[in-house]
This record gives sequence, structure tokens and C-alpha cells, in this order.
Amino acid sequence: MSDNKVIITIKNNGPLRVEGGNFEIRDAAGGVFNLNGRTAVSICRCGASSKQPFCDGAHTQCEFKSEVQAFELPAK
Repeated sequence: MSDNKVIITIKNNGPLRVEGGNFEIRDAAGGVFNLNGRTAVSICRCGASSKQPFCDGAHTQCEFKSEVQAFELPAK
């Protein structure tokens, strides 16, 4: 993985995994979350995490189901 490339992986039945280069996560008002040096975080997709927007594993308790496969978006 390149030092500046950020990769987002959609985990089946789980979170979005953000890994890689220099990224930051902001709230709707533009506030920046302090990631304390992490180069990878998991973002909740199920809505049940008590640590929103980050995953705390709650998807296993609420039986969240979502499996996706990559596809090509239509041209703009």
C-alpha cells in the first residue's frame, strides 16, 4: 500500500475499514476527530455502535446484514 493511498474496504456484515496514508475524519461541522496516530479505523454501518461514527462491534449483536460486490459506476 502506497504511503499516500487511502483504501476503504466494505466489510461484509460489518464496518467500513479505512486504512492507509494521511486521512482525517470530520464531523458535519468540520470538527476533526483526534485519531491519536491511527493509520486504520473502522466506521460503523449498522448504526448500533455506542462510539459513532466508529465501529464497536455492535453489528454482531444487532445481526446487521449487508454484503456488497464491487461494480462500475455509470459515467458522470
